[in-house]
Amino acid sequence: MAATRCGTFAAPKTGDLVVSVGPSPSSSSHSSRNRVGFRRRTECVVVRCEVGLDNLRSNGVAGVQRFDFSPGSALEQLKINAADRYTKERSSILVIGLSVHTAPVEMREKLAIPEAEWPEAIRELCSLNHIEEAAVLSTCNRTEIYVLALSQHRGIKEVTEWMSKKSGLPVSEISKHRFLLQDKDATEHLFEVSSGLDSLVLGEGQILAQVKQVVKVGQGVVGFGRNISGLFKHAITVGKRVRTETSIASGAVSVSSAAVELAVMKIPEPSNFAAARVLVVGAGKMGKLVIKHMVAKGCKKMVVVNRTEDKVAAIHEELKGVEITYKPLDQLVASAGEADIVFTCTASETLLFLKQQVDEFPAASHIVDNTRLFIDISLPRNVDPSVRDSRGAKVYNVDDLKEVVDANKEDRIRKAMEARAIIMDESRQFEEWRDSLETVPTIKKLRAYAERIRMVELEKCLSKLGDDVPKKTKRAVEDLSRGIVNKLLHGPTEHLRCDSEKGRTLSVTLENMHAVDRIFGLGTELSLLEEKIKAKVEQSKR
Repeated sequence: MAATRCGTFAAPKTGDLVVSVGPSPSSSSHSSRNRVGFRRRTECVVVRCEVGLDNLRSNGVAGVQRFDFSPGSALEQLKINAADRYTKERSSILVIGLSVHTAPVEMREKLAIPEAEWPEAIRELCSLNHIEEAAVLSTCNRTEIYVLALSQHRGIKEVTEWMSKKSGLPVSEISKHRFLLQDKDATEHLFEVSSGLDSLVLGEGQILAQVKQVVKVGQGVVGFGRNISGLFKHAITVGKRVRTETSIASGAVSVSSAAVELAVMKIPEPSNFAAARVLVVGAGKMGKLVIKHMVAKGCKKMVVVNRTEDKVAAIHEELKGVEITYKPLDQLVASAGEADIVFTCTASETLLFLKQQVDEFPAASHIVDNTRLFIDISLPRNVDPSVRDSRGAKVYNVDDLKEVVDANKEDRIRKAMEARAIIMDESRQFEEWRDSLETVPTIKKLRAYAERIRMVELEKCLSKLGDDVPKKTKRAVEDLSRGIVNKLLHGPTEHLRCDSEKGRTLSVTLENMHAVDRIFGLGTELSLLEEKIKAKVEQSKR
């Protein structure tokens, strides 16, 4: 005889016998553990029905009961369990991520997802069994996966396994460094990210542009749904509001400016920075910002290596009076051998500088104490970590920027407090918006129900009026019927929307929703379940 143990009820197969195994009737005494609040565990055993009740009782199994699980009743139980799981308990917004605060750069670069791969990543995530919607935010400081999950624990497990498969890192290693946030905490976290509060450099503006890019890339992608897209759009609003209403952006620095500051700090005589031979690898957004900050520090001469010349020419045109020399990618190694300071800020997924190459470079100038500085702010990194073992070379990456940031720690805390109140207020507003989504299917069904009645009664009225009724009269009667329905539905519809200012919390609104469901027989919960299952089936077909 085979028996299956289960901690909670699971719908048995048709023809199975469900046996509840609890304490025997004779064991009426309770242990002290039970008296102080430990609940006695009840086990559920599913046994094939060939086993007789008498045999079970004779073997000392107490509390045996027979249940009738015909195909209909088993199906109903399955529906009830599924509806409880997927509709009564609202889907959760989760964020599973690793950032500069939780994981080293060596791990973050393996988990980094290039922007061009975000749409495919969303599709892959939404093909997982318990994920409805998804978004990817991947920068040099973080890789964060935002999802709407049918089940919190299963969703976390599936996304973590997906990250493991994508990066080649074991689940156990990712779990050591990941952070997990749900619903309100996940919302506030993204709002902090977009506001620059979670950045290595407080208030830096580039992260808001990256959040905007998530929305831009996600448009039209199946899986970047209403909840997650709404969250990111609201995060953009929050980021703008925080920067407008607080002083968080005043004197704020970016990763690029912090990189330049770090280079200045590492030179024996900072005043000699302008005379150093500088190479910038990459002329994208980060590279352009590095060049601008170097100019602000007095550096008026530099070499820029880029795949194409057009971006370098545009920067040169913008920065009058600065000598910018363009070099193609095939002159990268030679150009680095002639530089004192090398900034790398590209999207390359392969290493640009290897230890054996750097070992052959001539010594740098006395300005940097004959020690060439590599400031690598790319992710994945462009400089092989083993270069730091080369004689005459030092390597710094984005994690080393903390040295620059920590110098203004007290100011960071004060500015963060200014923004916190705004984030809390905006988080409440977003939760109210999301709560209101719970009742949208009920509102739609209520309106559809009323519309069916209106159309039937309208047809009856028009048929009684005869065929020679003028079009103007028909239109007037139809407008009248529609106006009556809209006015009758206005009150119920308002009470199906959350509004804390009017005392309509989520619990009150859901009570109203269930009341409307019962009164009009709308059957919203099972239809919601059917819609969610249908959506998952459609996603699996794509």
